[in-house]
Amino acid sequence: MSHITLITGSTLGGAEYVADHLSDLLEQAGHSTDITNQADLGQLATDQIWLVVCSTHGAGEYPDNFQPFAEQLHSQQPDLAALRYAVIGLGDSSYDTFCAAARKIDQQLANLGAIRLGERLEIDVSRDPVPEDPAELWLENWKNNLL
Repeated sequence: MSHITLITGSTLGGAEYVADHLSDLLEQAGHSTDITNQADLGQLATDQIWLVVCSTHGAGEYPDNFQPFAEQLHSQQPDLAALRYAVIGLGDSSYDTFCAAARKIDQQLANLGAIRLGERLEIDVSRDPVPEDPAELWLENWKNNLL
């Protein structure tokens, strides 16, 4: 089975709750996981699988706990060709910056050579007040990409 690092970007804790829930489900399925709520590029294996769960803050910005990580990616420009990843975004579709942070990190990882596994999930918390529910449905299909 695979080892998956879940990286969160969260302002109010929603992304952390989703990551915790998905970590439990992945471990029940036989995968090993770890969760980082303050990602540091220097401490992450770039030859494994990352599952980024990120909310959007303010006017389409990264949450405070995620900004240093995004800046490390931008300034260091690492070769992520060996990395496989997925992105889950949380946002409110009543804002024109709906899931902008998730879209930005998805594009940034792809630009650095990482390979996305499956489609990005964008959760509209105004329609899904329990974001763990759509994330769990998405995970069932996404796990097929891990084989």
